[in-house]
Amino acid sequence: MGKKLIINKTRHETRVALLENDVLVEFYVERGNDASLLGNIYKGRVNRVLPGMQAAFVDIGLDRAAFLYVADVQDDTRVYEMLMGLPENEANNASKGPALIEASIEDLLTEGQEIMVQITKEPIGTKGARVSSHISLPGRYLVYMPEADHIGISRKIEDEAERERLKNIISGSRPEKGGFIIRTASSGVEEGEMIADMKFLMKIWEKIKEKGEKTRPVSLIHQDIVITLRVIRDILSTDIDEILIDSKSEYEKIISFMENLMLDMKGRVSFYNEDEPIFDYHGIEMVIDDMLHEKVWLKSGGYIIIETTEALTAIDVNTGRYTGKKNLEDTILKTNLEAAREIAYQFRLRNIGGIIIIDFIDMIRLEDRDKVYQSMVEALKKDRAITRVSEISELGLLEMTRKRIRNNIVKMLCKPCEYCEGRGYLKSKESISFDIMRNIMKEALSFKGSKLFVQVHPEISDLLLDDLSTDISDIEKRYDVSVTIKPDPSLHLEDWHIH
Repeated sequence: MGKKLIINKTRHETRVALLENDVLVEFYVERGNDASLLGNIYKGRVNRVLPGMQAAFVDIGLDRAAFLYVADVQDDTRVYEMLMGLPENEANNASKGPALIEASIEDLLTEGQEIMVQITKEPIGTKGARVSSHISLPGRYLVYMPEADHIGISRKIEDEAERERLKNIISGSRPEKGGFIIRTASSGVEEGEMIADMKFLMKIWEKIKEKGEKTRPVSLIHQDIVITLRVIRDILSTDIDEILIDSKSEYEKIISFMENLMLDMKGRVSFYNEDEPIFDYHGIEMVIDDMLHEKVWLKSGGYIIIETTEALTAIDVNTGRYTGKKNLEDTILKTNLEAAREIAYQFRLRNIGGIIIIDFIDMIRLEDRDKVYQSMVEALKKDRAITRVSEISELGLLEMTRKRIRNNIVKMLCKPCEYCEGRGYLKSKESISFDIMRNIMKEALSFKGSKLFVQVHPEISDLLLDDLSTDISDIEKRYDVSVTIKPDPSLHLEDWHIH
């Protein structure tokens, strides 16, 4: 499968697109004042300890206090496996001790206590960042966990002999204290490169620890690398065919980064110096625009609707224009199968995370439900994020979760509509007009014999002066008032004033 990494860098914005067979599958964006905080390490101070929630709020210098859950504090090596998305049976020398959550937060933390924490989930919406005291430093082949004491290995490395070889390399070279996760990119890598990555990460940790001891609390101790280098480090593997960058300075940074860490990949990096913008040349801009719509059309003529709330994402599947060729059940099955693949693709593209409810079209046959479920599971194998999927219920609902560590792309690129205040709809003109009529009557009752001036949006004034003119005349006669309707284009459609 041909993969390309396309990087568009300007003074104010950096955008990174991952293409598979020339199709955009992952998209990252970072702006000057909105740089990613994920992976940053802070020396913070505990603000509040909440026994009822088994959590604490930690001041790390951001607008909102960070949230620290008890499992992210206590000394239990299985926590690392959970955070890294590894099953317990993939750890070596894992703790066989008490249950994952045993200690109480009040036994571990006190208000005012200084603590070093790392952001594991970015601030999303009204929620502050989620942090952990379990520091993890990712390299090209390894993830170093200074406070852990075990070795884990990516489940995507399936060859048992290779797994054993990699574990032996790390076991024989690691320090007395410190754990490692062996990443997928390690498969087939020589011992010398693995050990070099290990020593590099250990040096970084020594600098962080030294700075943490000297720095006062509520300070940034370590900032993760910029988005371009971070994506290259986390995504890049031997199956990436090409990396294109349209910024000379960014190109030179990436070349320098690769000379230090990934010399074998340096030859795949190219500087794009054409007149046509790099995202236009690769057809990416059009896909980004389409990504901002709630409705996504399927090739068959069906469509899905994606609606995201703060708590969950709801996805509705519809047959749309597709009428099928044989019978209703086959039509429904084909639409649902196509939708399952498209939904899995949209997860990666939009970075949809958290709780997700998918309302497939109702299927009577059990075997059809199973086919759609298996199709969903298979499509999610391409996703690097951790997902958990339940089987489809009799009502056609599939419940699942996808690990969310950063903001939904649509929410990053858009903001709630100022006109409708984020509701996604407005009152009808009739409803607004009837509200105004009721209030004119109230004011007329209070100010008999007066002149009333009503400022409204021009579209509302047309309705009041045409369809409701007789009602206004009745109010004028009944309450001995004069009512003048004044159109004001500067007003919101739902806004009006009576003077």
